[in-house]
Amino acid sequence: MQVKAEDLAGNLSGTLAGVYLISGDETLLVEECCDAVIAAARTQGFSERRVHHVESGFKWQDLFNDAASLSLFAERKILDVRIGIKKFDREGSQALRDWVAQEQDAVLLLRTGRLEPRQRNSSWFKALDKAGVITLIWPISPAQLPRWLKRRLQEKGLSIEPAGIQYLADRVEGNLLAAAQEVDKLTLLGLPQPVSLEVLVDCLDDASHFNAFDLLDAVMAAEPARVVRILAGLREEGVALFAILGALTSQLRRVANPRGMPPAKQRLIQKFAQRIRRVDPVLAECAIIDQQGKGQLRGDPWVSLERLLLRLATVRVLSLPSEDQRLLT
Repeated sequence: MQVKAEDLAGNLSGTLAGVYLISGDETLLVEECCDAVIAAARTQGFSERRVHHVESGFKWQDLFNDAASLSLFAERKILDVRIGIKKFDREGSQALRDWVAQEQDAVLLLRTGRLEPRQRNSSWFKALDKAGVITLIWPISPAQLPRWLKRRLQEKGLSIEPAGIQYLADRVEGNLLAAAQEVDKLTLLGLPQPVSLEVLVDCLDDASHFNAFDLLDAVMAAEPARVVRILAGLREEGVALFAILGALTSQLRRVANPRGMPPAKQRLIQKFAQRIRRVDPVLAECAIIDQQGKGQLRGDPWVSLERLLLRLATVRVLSLPSEDQRLLT
């Protein structure tokens, strides 16, 4: 049967299946699901783990021989098999069908990349689906990432306000391993909860990065000279472009709903919202700067960021990043 990644732990609390297939391109999630299977198997007496790599020279019969051979202490085994997508050939297909057709005193754990539709319609896949447990792990989209982060934070006993979760999602840029590391870092800090956006930025980027919010306050207050001074200081201190950009996009998304902020900050945001009228075009400009920072578009991202911030601070004579792009192409 097929079990979602988030439901696998519950499934493993009962009687173990004889075979598990974990498939997907999100390495972190695949490894965590496999670790969960291994941990559950060990609690049920499968204390010996043997790893097999299906590559050139591999023989599927070796799995059967390994399962049948007893160790010195007669321990039951977990056979951890790492398979490349192209290694599900005719021999492998027959071996997997033979495996589920026989009673084995071992847990077979198969881990592989994302399977193609034709592979998910194959006879070996259907045999595993009927006899064991299959967990297909799909890429997490940018829209899904905040929800994934929130669930992971809750599992660690952490609560962060929505703006903070969005900031964290923007910061990791879809890298789940980086996201997991940031969550682990926050777990160790013992912060009072719920963690605010300002505290989150302060903790993740060190105290100097808190000035990113001073920068945004200067933008909203239409103080261009202060914008230039703070931005130059942040860059000189080595603050990452993406940290500033992430703080900016998080604040922009909060413009429509500044509730929960101090009254003075709410008034500042409301005036800023009236001045820019619409947030989406500004977010589109931020996306261009993000692409420049990653080398996907021409132009200096720091120059583009300064121009955008000054435009938002009412310096109308400067061009926007999107306007500069039209000149560069």
